[in-house]
Amino acid sequence: MLTARRFVLSGRVQGVGFRWFVQELAAIEGVTGWVQNRPDGSVELVVQGDAESVQRIDGKVRRGPPGARVDHVEVADEPPLDSLQSFSIRS
Repeated sequence: MLTARRFVLSGRVQGVGFRWFVQELAAIEGVTGWVQNRPDGSVELVVQGDAESVQRIDGKVRRGPPGARVDHVEVADEPPLDSLQSFSIRS
């Protein structure tokens, strides 16, 4: 079953390779979506794929890459979008 989930993570999440970390997770799990830094210092991402893959990414982004510190996570399930065909890092 196709699942989509949006995350907004705050803490020490910019300047530590978080977007590349998420992009690598997406490639491993075979999900689509995007990740971007936000002006307020948080990182936002949308992942879409099978429920198990999205759940595994959920667990890993809550820890983040080495050097990151995730203090707060906002999560919302979203309807899957046909327009998400790959995974990208947004500027």
